[in-house]
Amino acid sequence: MRPTEILKSEHRVIEQVLTCLDRIADEAKESGSVPVKAAGDALRFLREFADGCHHKKEEDRLFPMLESRGMPKYGGPTDVMRTEHEQGRALIRTMAQSLESAGAGERAVVQSFVRAARDYVQLLRAHIQKEDHCLFAMADNLLSLDDQDRLEEAFEAVEREQEKPCTHRHCLEIAANLVKQFGVSEAAIESAAAQDRCCVH
Repeated sequence: MRPTEILKSEHRVIEQVLTCLDRIADEAKESGSVPVKAAGDALRFLREFADGCHHKKEEDRLFPMLESRGMPKYGGPTDVMRTEHEQGRALIRTMAQSLESAGAGERAVVQSFVRAARDYVQLLRAHIQKEDHCLFAMADNLLSLDDQDRLEEAFEAVEREQEKPCTHRHCLEIAANLVKQFGVSEAAIESAAAQDRCCVH
């Protein structure tokens, strides 16, 4: 499997959790308080899987390889993607910092959480579209078969190097629980779980 196909498969899982986050924001807006357990699970997934694993594969492995093959480091597509990753991290911090008070129903904090959640969902959905339809097509053209083989091995190393053993698999389990709770399709998560090589090394 091409490295870009691995990243696209992970995008499908992230999109399912984004749908859950959107529904968490809906629930918070209607009820006046954030469902803390579901929101906390979504934030853990976004921190550990979307950012800690998926974005790490891109920032530490894919982007430097593309830049070594001629893609400009500053002002080019990878620079834009890094900037959007940072914007996403800031929104995750905002949601995490407000979670306890938002769960207690403090109106202004609930509104802040909902706004950050909506902004994050919008940012990440647009970001994923740029990568799927522009950046990854460029990558497939720039990288040789040998490059792609090395990159796939590097992606596996990122999963092995996570802070806690089996983080990748545990995050897929969190995503599966969230989509069941919010009635979102499980197809993307089932597909990712079938390809999961974590904890088998």
